[in-house]
Amino acid sequence: MDTSYPREEYLPMTSHKRGPSPTAVTSVPPRDHLIWSIFNTIYMNFCCLGFVALAFSVKARDRKVAGDVEAARRLSSKARCYNVLATAGSVVLPLLLTALVVTGVLHLSKLAQDSMGFFSSQFGASDDEDK
Repeated sequence: MDTSYPREEYLPMTSHKRGPSPTAVTSVPPRDHLIWSIFNTIYMNFCCLGFVALAFSVKARDRKVAGDVEAARRLSSKARCYNVLATAGSVVLPLLLTALVVTGVLHLSKLAQDSMGFFSSQFGASDDEDK
């Protein structure tokens, strides 16, 4: 009897792996959008929507760890919606405000030029008299 180590037995390798069956549904765990929520909470907290998204993201992560995939998917969807609203509100509203300020300044400068032309005209004595 041979007791030398390591024992190596050379057997032909057979693959016992089976491919996924066409009827099997693989469940991908939902994303919790935690990084996006943290970013919205810290940098672009529009009406506290980033904080609400962060709360839903943490809940989604807890549900995912606990194994409740459906609740995690539902909470993840809410977190994504609040993140979209926070991002859109924090990006679109300042752009809209900037556009309004620029158009207001342009309109006021045009009014100022027109009024300067009106007040700079001099009325002579011949303009006031009837002929």
